[in-house]
Amino acid sequence: MIRIVALGGTVNHNSMTEMALRYAADHAERAGAHVDVFGGEYLSSLPHYGMHVPADEAGKDMIEAVRQADGLMVAAPGYHGTISGVVKNALDYLEDLATDERPYLDARAVGLIATAGGEQASMGALTTLRAITHALRGWPTPMGVTIRSRPDLFSPEGDCHDERIGMQLKLVGEQVVMGARGLAFASRGEG
Repeated sequence: MIRIVALGGTVNHNSMTEMALRYAADHAERAGAHVDVFGGEYLSSLPHYGMHVPADEAGKDMIEAVRQADGLMVAAPGYHGTISGVVKNALDYLEDLATDERPYLDARAVGLIATAGGEQASMGALTTLRAITHALRGWPTPMGVTIRSRPDLFSPEGDCHDERIGMQLKLVGEQVVMGARGLAFASRGEG
């Protein structure tokens, strides 16, 4: 079974960023993947990453999930021209995968979602997420979603009230699974 890790959100409970991530994750599950979600509450509990500080238990379950994953989805809010520190710190933890046989996000499809109060900020955040994905050797999906924040976008149950954004999030979830399957097939030498 294809395994996907979804990480993202904010320090705010029921953030729109995390709701968008969970909406896309639901569609990845519908496409046949197992999805582990590490949301804002988990990410905000991580101490600042430090490469030369002895590791405790912080982040180990997320790192192990990514290590076993075929793909990822990352959702970040745009803050002051870039992504939030909470999401960036979580991505810094992926340095623990540097010496793996499959380092960082090598041979993994990565779906990206950026939210912000305006279009310019969400595009800036998406561009940053793509650059980070490339730096970590991941394969961004063709569809990346930018969302202008608004309070009525998702219902409390997680339904998306905007058909266009809902279709884009669905496509990200499906493309991560499709890309993960293709990369897993190719990495086994069957392609």
